[in-house]
Amino acid sequence: MSNLDRQAPLSVCGGRGFVVAEPVRELLTPRRVQLGESTQVRRLLPNLGRRMVGAWVFVDHYGPDDIADEPGMQVPPHPHMGLQTVSWLHEGEVLHRDSLGSLRTIRPRELGLMTSGRAISHSEESPKPHARFLHGAQLWVALPDAHRHVEPYFQHHTDLPTVAATGLTATVILGELDGTASPGTAYTPIVGADISLDAGAEARLPLDPDFEYAVLSMSGEAEVDGVPVLPGSMLYLGCGRTELPLRAASDAGLMLLGGEPFGEEIVMWWNFVGRSHGEIEAARLDWTEGSRFGEVRGYDGGRLAAPALPPGTVKPRGRVH
Repeated sequence: MSNLDRQAPLSVCGGRGFVVAEPVRELLTPRRVQLGESTQVRRLLPNLGRRMVGAWVFVDHYGPDDIADEPGMQVPPHPHMGLQTVSWLHEGEVLHRDSLGSLRTIRPRELGLMTSGRAISHSEESPKPHARFLHGAQLWVALPDAHRHVEPYFQHHTDLPTVAATGLTATVILGELDGTASPGTAYTPIVGADISLDAGAEARLPLDPDFEYAVLSMSGEAEVDGVPVLPGSMLYLGCGRTELPLRAASDAGLMLLGGEPFGEEIVMWWNFVGRSHGEIEAARLDWTEGSRFGEVRGYDGGRLAAPALPPGTVKPRGRVH
């Protein structure tokens, strides 16, 4: 998915200077962003209060939207570099096309994982015809310096492992949870898990105290470490936890995001993750005038134009807290 913000700022993220080394309960308020004609997303990362959680650098939550008489998701071809995109659905379908020739329909609880590496472009759209409701999350993972220039590739995993307890089922999307690992390729110590809670369930989820964590609420009424987290909001939890208390007043869906704090400082703008203003400028020029990002074939429409790059340069300042 693209960042369609036409006033996209340059952001410096990463570094360990402002990682919260102890458990906290920091509720993040989303910013609403229009994505095409009929889809509005709630953007949780990057946030004015927090830029990253582990290597997770971008989190959008959308729906559930009734798109029975709407085009649904329509994201034209656009570029990515230096990151992985994670597509995750609770309802509906998304058709993925990319410049490698990949063509896949992603359905609920299936992992669509695109590693951009040095350069890729892709589009995402609701198929024709499509299901009535669309509900899901789009997330990005920053690639560490040693792997950010890998050749691009796409993975589609339809059968993911789960961790279960009374009233709780956790699907492991990326990384590892309680000794259970996702088949998706990860380049940093990380976890992404989709948690389903039954009404009245109380559970404690095992965590790694060296990771920092956040929980995104997808649906229902749930408390995370005693804090009510409404759908479309996210609770940042800091580091130093060995377990996480969860309680559900109704059937509820959550996403657990975590990982080892990202030690490198990165520069993020629009759909690019780099290490300097110059890299970002070069990537924008390549998308506008070059062939580095390839061509997405089969999409009915033109590709997305790059917004204007803010003037000046950015200076590393560590992680925003």
